[in-house]
Amino acid sequence: MQHRFIKTGLATVAAVVLTLGVAACSSGAPADSASAGSAISADRCAKNKAAGTINYLSGYQFQSSASILEYIAASKLGYFSDLCLDVQLKPGSGDTAQNTKLLASGQATVSAISQQDLIQARASGIDIEGISSYSNAGLDILMTNPGITDLTQLDGQVVGHKGYVPASVEAMMVKAGVDWNSLKLVKEGYDPSVLPRKQDGLAALTGFISNEPNQLKAAGDKVTVWQPVKYGIPSSLGAMAVNPAFAKAHPTAVQDVLRAALHAYEYCTANDANIEKCVGFAADLSGGATYDKKLNATIWKTETQVVADNPTTGQPLGGMDAENITKLVDMLHQFEIVPAGVTGTEAADWFDDSYIKAIYKGDALIWPAP
Repeated sequence: MQHRFIKTGLATVAAVVLTLGVAACSSGAPADSASAGSAISADRCAKNKAAGTINYLSGYQFQSSASILEYIAASKLGYFSDLCLDVQLKPGSGDTAQNTKLLASGQATVSAISQQDLIQARASGIDIEGISSYSNAGLDILMTNPGITDLTQLDGQVVGHKGYVPASVEAMMVKAGVDWNSLKLVKEGYDPSVLPRKQDGLAALTGFISNEPNQLKAAGDKVTVWQPVKYGIPSSLGAMAVNPAFAKAHPTAVQDVLRAALHAYEYCTANDANIEKCVGFAADLSGGATYDKKLNATIWKTETQVVADNPTTGQPLGGMDAENITKLVDMLHQFEIVPAGVTGTEAADWFDDSYIKAIYKGDALIWPAP
């Protein structure tokens, strides 16, 4: 069984914290600009200014993903400044374990951390707090060549992965009746064309629904995409976490970071012109010339469609589903990723939905702020 484990301790943080200084971007308009504080009361503005610099750390570089693009757009459109927030955008490396440690140490303030990864981190003693999630569906998928019409056809076959098989994908396969122990698991690189070329005898390959399938489609290759959510497997998409000490000291700032990001999410999903503009912001932060705007626009459209198709039950956008957290704990127990002593009730305390509840009236985001 192959899974990524988040280990305890912050000793490695000093070695990687330099990444936080790379390609950093401020929240746009300076604090004394005409727009600063234009969407907030003077009293609340003062509280947000007192929070100081807020370091946002992305999940993976400045890719146009949910939980990344809307934060970039909130910066570039001036929404953070409108709420008197000084937000610095920093690109993550894609290493979830690194993000959780930087967040726990206070070197990052808010970061994109999936609910399942947060549970794993907390079970390992890493102190972070979940504050929002867009969906109970996730991005992890399995791809097969068109000849596979039932997952049990993978019995005895070669399955490729990027270092580990995501728990949600394994859970889907096991639930579908795949003989897990019969599989030959092999680590592949990041070129999805290995699947249609059947390199190393590949019959299946893990990936992300917004990335590899879109790349293969653009190249004219046909694959079948298998989504864990369609098998009732829990996950999350666009989930965010915060440093607990910061959140306790500056609750209005946490609320308003989410408020600005969700306001930008609305903007960036409104129409194709807005999508193009938001992706352009990300391209500028990423160096421009090498940033694939077409692919990144497709990534954003795919992920936001997953969110629209799989909203968190009975919640506005960003609201968390407590039942999903319990299901995630059960799944992580199934594959021995977290200790059996971690209960759903305990894990629920690692998430705080008060920040999201404070910024909505019903399903309507409150903008401007009070």
